Amino acid sequence: MAINLQKGQKISLSKESGGSLSKVVMGLGWDAKKSGGKSLLGGMFGGGGGDSIDLDASCVLFDDTNKAVDTVYFGHLKSKDGSIVHTGDNRTGDGDGDDEQIIVDLDKVPANVKSLVFTVNSFTGQTFDSVENAYCRLVDSGSKTEVARYTLSAQGSHTAQIMAKLYRHNGEWKMHAIGENGTGRTIENLLPQIIIHL
Repeated sequence: MAINLQKGQKISLSKESGGSLSKVVMGLGWDAKKSGGKSLLGGMFGGGGGDSIDLDASCVLFDDTNKAVDTVYFGHLKSKDGSIVHTGDNRTGDGDGDDEQIIVDLDKVPANVKSLVFTVNSFTGQTFDSVENAYCRLVDSGSKTEVARYTLSAQGSHTAQIMAKLYRHNGEWKMHAIGENGTGRTIENLLPQIIIHL
């Protein structure tokens, strides 16, 4: 049974999954709030009315000096070492289940990479007031079992969130639910805010 993480909570992936995890999927899901009717501006700019919102999941790889060594996002779907793969961009949040997924082969993450930070940005620029049912979850790729789920605080005037971090500690992988709000339409805008939480 998956753990529902609270902001700031840390868990051991091996303990929660009942064994050593080798491959995991970080899934991001969300829905755009349904509006009563589109405003003129919403119609002109494609989504201001809340019927469509493009959230983008990203993963930044950091070494032990907290330097970003690689970033996986919709414009760069695979890490240079091949250990992390983004399954592709979802521009609306329509449908059930995960809207975007990032697959992590923990056994292949290079030894110099100490942490993987997962983020979400509103590429269309709407604030999270336009989002509902937003979550990130970690799934064991082999058994398809959900290990942990973190419900994102969907309300607020922020346009980004630093969701969670996977990090090595004493030879095992742990997960930290960060849940810090941020600003920026792209991962580049968010990088300075991520460094603070490493």
